[in-house]
Amino acid sequence: MTLLGSSPPRPDGAAKVDGTLRYANDLPAQGIWHGATLRSPYPHARIRRLLWHPERAPAGAVCVTAGDLPGPNGVQLLDDEWPLLAANFVHHVGEPVAVVAASTRLAARQALKAIEVDYEPLEPTLDLSTAGRQEPLYSLELKSGEAEQELERAHLLVEGTYRTGHQEHIYIECQVMSAGWEADGTLVVEGSMQCPYFVHRSLVHALPLESDKVVVRATPVGGGFGGKEDFPSVIALHAALLARACGHPVRIAYDRHEDIVGTTKRHPSMVTHRVGVDAEGRLQAMEIDVVLDGGAYRTLSPVVLSRAVLHAAGPYRCPNVHIRGRVLRTNTPPNGAFRGFGAPQVQFAMERQMDRIGRRLGFDPLEIRLRNVLEEGDRLPTGQQMDESCSARLCLEKAVQETDFKERWQRLETQRIARGDGDSAHGIGLSLYFHGAGFTGNGERVLQSVIEGALLEDGRVEVRTAAVEMGQGCDTVFPLMAAEASGLLPADVVLAAPDTSRVPDSGPSVASRTSMVVGSEVAYVVREIRDRVLAWWSDHQKDGSGYTVEGGLVRGENGKGRPFREVSSRYFEAMEPLVISRQHEPPEWQVFDEETYQGVAYPTYAFGADVVEVEVDPDTLEVSPTKVTAVCEVGRVLHEKLCIGQVEGGTLQAVAWGLMEEVKLEAGRYLNDRLATYIIPTIRDSPEMEVHLLERPWKGGAFGAKGVGELPMDGGAPAAVSAVENATGIEVDAIPATPERLLALSSARRWVPSEPKDPQGDRGAKR
Repeated sequence: MTLLGSSPPRPDGAAKVDGTLRYANDLPAQGIWHGATLRSPYPHARIRRLLWHPERAPAGAVCVTAGDLPGPNGVQLLDDEWPLLAANFVHHVGEPVAVVAASTRLAARQALKAIEVDYEPLEPTLDLSTAGRQEPLYSLELKSGEAEQELERAHLLVEGTYRTGHQEHIYIECQVMSAGWEADGTLVVEGSMQCPYFVHRSLVHALPLESDKVVVRATPVGGGFGGKEDFPSVIALHAALLARACGHPVRIAYDRHEDIVGTTKRHPSMVTHRVGVDAEGRLQAMEIDVVLDGGAYRTLSPVVLSRAVLHAAGPYRCPNVHIRGRVLRTNTPPNGAFRGFGAPQVQFAMERQMDRIGRRLGFDPLEIRLRNVLEEGDRLPTGQQMDESCSARLCLEKAVQETDFKERWQRLETQRIARGDGDSAHGIGLSLYFHGAGFTGNGERVLQSVIEGALLEDGRVEVRTAAVEMGQGCDTVFPLMAAEASGLLPADVVLAAPDTSRVPDSGPSVASRTSMVVGSEVAYVVREIRDRVLAWWSDHQKDGSGYTVEGGLVRGENGKGRPFREVSSRYFEAMEPLVISRQHEPPEWQVFDEETYQGVAYPTYAFGADVVEVEVDPDTLEVSPTKVTAVCEVGRVLHEKLCIGQVEGGTLQAVAWGLMEEVKLEAGRYLNDRLATYIIPTIRDSPEMEVHLLERPWKGGAFGAKGVGELPMDGGAPAAVSAVENATGIEVDAIPATPERLLALSSARRWVPSEPKDPQGDRGAKR
């Protein structure tokens, strides 16, 4: 009986619910000191003078500045351009200028007052409208066919510019990191992170140290969403530097206010479309310009832009495409990894553009998508051909079937046109989306991730990976996958804690790759250990019969069985230690040219379609999402409840980004920098969720699985805004669609047409 698709309890579930699970800031540490950070009050300034006055600080307090660094002043991500501490200039409000440590949190905060900084304010660049005058932080280009020429010949040319804002991660557990030096010079760091080896590499690079003199341990993680991919390296380095300076282990734990002020966000975007269609509404040519706000430093922006460019044309076929992408620098805090990694921004723009094209031609949102949806055999702008696992149409049709979308959309359109002032407005919106699973291009090949399996003395199999459980459920799913592959029980499999001194580098817990990529190798190493044990057991039995493992029992031809642990513990006593190592190899056919951006960017794609229903208050223009129907095709469902939970959580995060989550800045400073003012949905704001999981197994994934963690982030926002348009007639081209923004658009008379325009007349006017 297969275990996959069932929903056994999470091993960490009870402790998370009853509060007994210890997160990074709950862990005891004898003699620990506490760190604090001095931050820039200016978006751009020269540091004329920085003085530390120890006599003004609590006794024993220490201070570290850029002048005290033992190695390069850079956090090693794609490069080390992001400084640990500001040296001669500050480039954003909140930039770390110095860090201090003292014996208590209060003393550390008091020590900050003993630092004197003289700044010379400089003219900042604060938004994308002025950032284009500077050299981009990074740029990309993707071409397929003859977009410029075909746009000239198109029956209808439709243009649009779409904007999205920042988004704060709001993980439950704020950033926490502790560091201490052992007598032999080994640095031990532990804390809340997604990627232990990212932190390890940063420490080795900046301090600098030999690799075996750095140990990084991930504690239980209270949510990440990408925010604990890049930033933990910063706080780990600060803690390590302070621990070296004071001679005590040091913990830095941000409160919510500092976490919002000091950490990375989702990249704001401005995406411009010029799209040509024929008379039947089929896409003929696209020119898309993608601009992302990188903030003050590059961080992970190049790979965010890469995924954005590769997803900008959406799950639609178009023979002629030209996409340009740029990341621009502004004097605002750096933006970095966030669930979806650039794909939500560009797919918001693409879905809004599809709605606009549909209205210009007189097609409803379903019809315009059905005429252009990707099918098996179609090619993406990279030249990659869709295989049998392409399920865009399947998701679209299922979503429409479950919601009666077409008829309800048309009925609400008619009601809107006839509705009088003062009546509440209801709307329904649709989105179609996809997400490349795993690292982009040659990422997995470069990473060369390694997984180990080892036989323990008690007969259990230990799986050693750097994968971090951050709520997505890998600690639940890995044993299921191992048991499915080997016939063992999930209880026969134990997972090693993510500790760089004990586990190999199996890659970061990002890019929806954990179950699909790491899980496939987990299944392999456990199956190999089982085969070694069975071969030994068969050789030592008098009957010489073949043996198999089913339900955790080793069975011979006579059908009798004994527990695998009993057999494997005997193997452990009789033989040398058994450790199986496996390096992940992407399929040979996954070839991608990083220069031309042609080839197989992702080995497979997961697909989804959302239908969002809203109610809009006619007086305040406040939008209340009432129901979301999410259809996601994920290859193979490994754990039903966890998979549904990922879709529900990601979809709510996306709908909130589209309707209510707004980071407000003034002169480069966050205005709503705490949970009292940065509004996220509570249970009362959350709509009814209906999730439908579809399976179209992909031959290259573990048991056919595709990545699911990021997929639902791509569809909620455009579907919600489409519903607002259906309800109000207000054409929304920027999110979040707050009441203030909707009022401004209605005042500017940004209305969708009540009747479809003549496409030929429109084009003539543009010419």
